[in-house]
Amino acid sequence: MIFRTAATSAALAIGLALVGAVTGPQWDPVPVTDHLEPSTPDTTIGGQGPDVQPVGTYAVQETPVVVQLDGVSVDGIVREPVDAPEGLPGVVFLHGAGTGSADEAFVDVATDLASAGVVTLVPSKRLDTYTTRHRDYVDMADDYQRSVDLLRARPSVDPERVGLYAESEGTWVAPVLADQDQDVSFVVLVSAPVVPPRQQAGFAVDSYLRNTGVPQGVFRAIPRAVGMEMPGGGFEYADFDVTPYLARLSVPTLVAYGTADPSMPVEQGALRIIADAGANGNHDVTVRYYEGANHGIKIDDVMVPEFPRDVSAWVQGLPGTAGAPPTVAGGQPNQLYLASAVPNPRWYGNGDIVIGFVIVGGVLLVVGPLVWLVAGAVRRVRRAPRAAGRLAPGLRWPLAGLAVGSVATMVGLVVYLVAVARLALDYKTDSWVVQGGWIAVRLLGLATVVAAAFIINRLSDLRQARKAVVASPEGGGVVVRPAAGVGARTTLWATVAGSTILLVTLAYWGVYQLGI
Repeated sequence: MIFRTAATSAALAIGLALVGAVTGPQWDPVPVTDHLEPSTPDTTIGGQGPDVQPVGTYAVQETPVVVQLDGVSVDGIVREPVDAPEGLPGVVFLHGAGTGSADEAFVDVATDLASAGVVTLVPSKRLDTYTTRHRDYVDMADDYQRSVDLLRARPSVDPERVGLYAESEGTWVAPVLADQDQDVSFVVLVSAPVVPPRQQAGFAVDSYLRNTGVPQGVFRAIPRAVGMEMPGGGFEYADFDVTPYLARLSVPTLVAYGTADPSMPVEQGALRIIADAGANGNHDVTVRYYEGANHGIKIDDVMVPEFPRDVSAWVQGLPGTAGAPPTVAGGQPNQLYLASAVPNPRWYGNGDIVIGFVIVGGVLLVVGPLVWLVAGAVRRVRRAPRAAGRLAPGLRWPLAGLAVGSVATMVGLVVYLVAVARLALDYKTDSWVVQGGWIAVRLLGLATVVAAAFIINRLSDLRQARKAVVASPEGGGVVVRPAAGVGARTTLWATVAGSTILLVTLAYWGVYQLGI
């Protein structure tokens, strides 16, 4: 009995592992073998000229403004140096992902630049057309154009020296705006992903998971989650390609990364910008890496002081600083893998199908027992014999184990992934959660497979017994069916069907993988 159950369980586990392997893509990122070498660890911008003022030279005045967009308006804050001469350079700030209020975003760097003699404008992000599912980077460029026009009209600003400062997601927008407005004087790209959002998401998830120390098997979920069409539609911007706009970028460009930013392809991004701009004859690209800094060029929530110093000096010193050597300076970046195209899932490529399968499986597990309860109530009213609504001996507990196990494993997987995501985003590790949690989920999955093996073996025994009774010359014996009555039969097969759907889904997400 034990050997038979073990053999059946092993066969089921191998079958589920095969299903998981063939229903979706694997994850095999390409390592970076040729690393970018900064010329010097000193990030100071050379060739600044006599008119460059250091951070802290001037007091800063803040002026609230209203930026009129198409049909709506957003608040903004202009920061200007007090008692500075007119004809100053100006910078419009473009937000990264998420919301961005003018009085909360870019406060430190916008104030520092203003204190050095650069007029800054931070507009609030337009949110009526910006959601998790839907956003349009070309339309966002049109909105930021209004801020550029407003800053150019300031009396203290030289309209021919107005440029863009974009961070993270905003670096997909800035090249579009620079392409549409040929009068944009310069572009500062901070923590630029460069590759399409879907590729950047795959890269970031991979990097976060590696830093968290998850088991190798968890990485299989990356292309299956990132590569599929999201449930409910939308996310068209996930495949936006900024490359054509970078290829037409013709203005001086400053690129900045923190070496401790795990979410961005810090080497690949810089090389791509240099190559794409160079293809257009623009060799005025300056790259700076800030040692130990994160995505916001901060260390322990404090901005690296050299960063606003370098940005303000570069902006003020243009055009002399545009091609000033060295092109690449600062800390040594260490990008482990390339950000590349995320494979698309084959049969589970639509998120609605993935969610739909889980819902159908859950509904079947609920419907079966409900039908049994209703049938039992009807049977009692009619005073029918109890035998008319029973499962065959040896099926009740394995069936309950199959239903509870499949649901518990699915819930456990979701809880595990959420816990890992929280650790990853907080740059933390916890082997009890990361390693122990994965083992616990897989053990739950295997226990569920054992319950399924009991059911398969019991159904096989009942079938053989029935054949023996039918084949008996005497015609004697009692035929024991797996389930008697509509309620019991519905419960049996609905539970089997619902659990099978959940087990296949769990196999897809890697719970049963065996290195296949």
